[in-house]
Amino acid sequence: MTAVVIETGSKRTFASARDWPGWSRAGRTQEDALEALVAYGPRYGKVVQSARLEFAAPREPTDLKVVGRVKGDAGTDFGIPSSAWKDDPKPLENRELKRLVSILEAAWAAFDRTARSAEGIELRKGPRGGGRDLEKIIEHVFEAEEAYLGQLGARPPERAGDRKARVTGLRTAVLDALDARVHGRPLADPRNTKNPWTPRYTIRRTVWHALDHAWEVEDRASPEQDAKAARQTKGKKRSP
Repeated sequence: MTAVVIETGSKRTFASARDWPGWSRAGRTQEDALEALVAYGPRYGKVVQSARLEFAAPREPTDLKVVGRVKGDAGTDFGIPSSAWKDDPKPLENRELKRLVSILEAAWAAFDRTARSAEGIELRKGPRGGGRDLEKIIEHVFEAEEAYLGQLGARPPERAGDRKARVTGLRTAVLDALDARVHGRPLADPRNTKNPWTPRYTIRRTVWHALDHAWEVEDRASPEQDAKAARQTKGKKRSP
């Protein structure tokens, strides 16, 4: 059974795998969110298996077990699994930190691969003509991770060099800050952050955001018939 935490807002509900950061999907109801989580299991599995982690995707919502519930907020209704969990402040042992960091790095690698594969492809617009282009998605993810680092309690590094250098510098700073926070060391470049995020929450939020946009790019870069099939699968129960 896959342990799941339910985050309920007034308009939207998220189902998030407790032990697999970033595997979070939303729906109008809890049932919708659980079905979406199952539908995205194989996609998430490809990411974490690239980090050499054993992962078995659930086949049905009955393979999921709700083990916790949190109240959502405006972020939840906007489409972000934004609520903290009661276990987030718990200390992280080195082994668990290594596992979580491997998932974070796998998510970054997945986003980078997807972005490279979509270069030169015009991403399909939404039904109302909306949706960022690839360059804006890449920049959005970078800027969000700068903000996440600030919420962790550290200042983002100066933007210097080309995009690859800036991304590498930022990700290194994130990993250094996570390690410092977990082991109680001073941050290299601290920021006066009120109520900083915990390392667990920071990793969960960062992985979710990177994968959410990686999958968005995959879907919008694929042929229309493939995207239609993906949308149908998303809300469809799977047969045994």
